[in-house]
Amino acid sequence: MRHRRIDRLMTREVVSVLGDAPFKEIVRVLARHRVTAVPVLDGKGRVIGVVSEGDLLRKTADRAAGPDGLPAVPDLEAWERAKAEGTRAEELMSAPAVCARPDWTVAEAARLMEVHGVKRLVVVDGEDRLLGIVSRRDLLGVFLREDDDIRREIVEDVLGETLRLGPAALTVEVRDGRVELSGTLPFRRMIPAIERMCATVDGVVSVSSTRLLYDVDDI
Repeated sequence: MRHRRIDRLMTREVVSVLGDAPFKEIVRVLARHRVTAVPVLDGKGRVIGVVSEGDLLRKTADRAAGPDGLPAVPDLEAWERAKAEGTRAEELMSAPAVCARPDWTVAEAARLMEVHGVKRLVVVDGEDRLLGIVSRRDLLGVFLREDDDIRREIVEDVLGETLRLGPAALTVEVRDGRVELSGTLPFRRMIPAIERMCATVDGVVSVSSTRLLYDVDDI
């Protein structure tokens, strides 16, 4: 199936800073370009981390004091304290950066975001050089696919090429990304397999097979 690669969705013109960039320069870059995080590069253009507003605000949290003069956040871990005391990007950044390759699918990128709890992935080549950034919003763009495009992929790729079913075997209707299947299959066991395969097509919101019938109950 023709899963969308993230190199077709990512932002290629990415703002970045070098590892020796001072604190205030990073703040200015974030403000000037209206972004919340930037990749940090070494002298060869390789990604070594990401510095975000949260990383920078840790310094403020470390210095804030309550009425009694004690730190407002007294239980910072040692690594958090070290980052709060940093003055350059390489000291402030979160490392290693959570990265993806340009040939990854939307599903692979979304899964990595979920596992690491991040809102964006830095896209790098085989030598860790910066290629772009893909965000949650970029990935959601696949749900803007036209219904006719989704239906065509299900009929041609899922039913035709993969399952070797004739074009008249099933009826496929797609409305706002919701797929409804109807018709008769040779075996009952094929239904859950077809549901799973249709659900993986980019842009599909849901799959209904309540109108599918079968000739043989092989379950």
